[in-house]
Amino acid sequence: MTNPEQAGPTRPARLAGLGLIALALIALVIGLIQLLGGGDSDQAAPPPASSESQPPPPPPSETPTTPPPAPPTTGTTTTPPPATTTSSTPPPAPPTQAPNRSEPVRVYNNSFIEGLAERAANDFRAGGWNVVDTGPHQGKVPVTTVYYRPGTAEEAQAKELAQQFGLRPEPRFEGIKDASPGIIVIVTREYNPKSK
Repeated sequence: MTNPEQAGPTRPARLAGLGLIALALIALVIGLIQLLGGGDSDQAAPPPASSESQPPPPPPSETPTTPPPAPPTTGTTTTPPPATTTSSTPPPAPPTQAPNRSEPVRVYNNSFIEGLAERAANDFRAGGWNVVDTGPHQGKVPVTTVYYRPGTAEEAQAKELAQQFGLRPEPRFEGIKDASPGIIVIVTREYNPKSK
C-alpha cells in the first residue's frame, strides 16, 4: 500500500514553493508600482536578485548637468564699498577770508633816489594796502624796513606786508616811536620788491 503523503511533494518542499511564489508576487507588485510611477521617492528599490549577470551602471558624467548649489545665505546682504573715483579736477578750495589790511601805511624815502617813496607806495597799493602818506625820512636806515608798534594790530599786518614784498619787519625805533598810528615803511636805495 502506498502512503498518500508520499505520493505528492513533501511538506517542506511545498512550503518552499509557496514562499517562492509569495516572493515573486511581492517583486511583481514592487515592479508595477515603479513602472506606474506611484512612488515619489528618488531612491529606487533594489532590483530583484537573478542568476543572470547584469552590466555595471554607466559611470557618472564628468560635466555636471546642473549648476553647483549657491552658498547658503544668512538673510543679510552685504554691499561692497563704493568704488573710489579719481577726478582730474581738485575739489573746490574753501573760501578764504580776505587778509586784514586796514592799518594805514606811510612810506618814507631814505635815499637820494627821487620818487622812490611814491614808487613803493604804488607797489603797496597794488598789493591791497591802504597807503595814506609818502615823504622823505631824515635819518639813517641801513635797509628797507617795515616798522610797527609791538602788541598792536599793526604788528601782524606789518609782518604780512614785509613777507609779501620780501622786506624786513621791525618794531619801531626811538626816532619814530611816537609817530601817528599805522605801519611805517622806510625805503632805501636797494628797494626792489620780490612780489606785489
